[in-house]
Amino acid sequence: MQNNQFKKSELYSFITGKATTAIARRLQKNFKQQGVEITIEQWSVLYHLWKEDGLSQQALCDATFRDKPSITRLVDNLEKLKLVKRVPSKDDRRINLICLTPEALQLQETTMGIANQTLVEALEGVTNGQVEIAKEVLQIVYENLK
Repeated sequence: MQNNQFKKSELYSFITGKATTAIARRLQKNFKQQGVEITIEQWSVLYHLWKEDGLSQQALCDATFRDKPSITRLVDNLEKLKLVKRVPSKDDRRINLICLTPEALQLQETTMGIANQTLVEALEGVTNGQVEIAKEVLQIVYENLK
């Protein structure tokens, strides 16, 4: 079905990440203002580990939509910051599980609070109904292309 109620150039800029980029920049700024010295990319890896600790690097690739070299680099840097450690899998010695350190667990509450505040800023003036419509539309776009 054709939908000509929009200018395609405007839609492309939003779908390719205009809003996402703005939120990421604001979140990074808010982290910095609160003295949190991690990147948004590092935070996204930690976020998925806070949901389920001990994921494989492949599971982190899938969860964050990043490729293996990117996840390897992110995990390397998180290890240097003493926020994660690699633990050999008991089931498959070819796989390392990425586990949170106590320092990462301490960071969770602070960063989640900052992230929630950033979303409040981003969604100012947006109704719950509009958020639901946006989620539905973006889910359809994702399903069409996966």
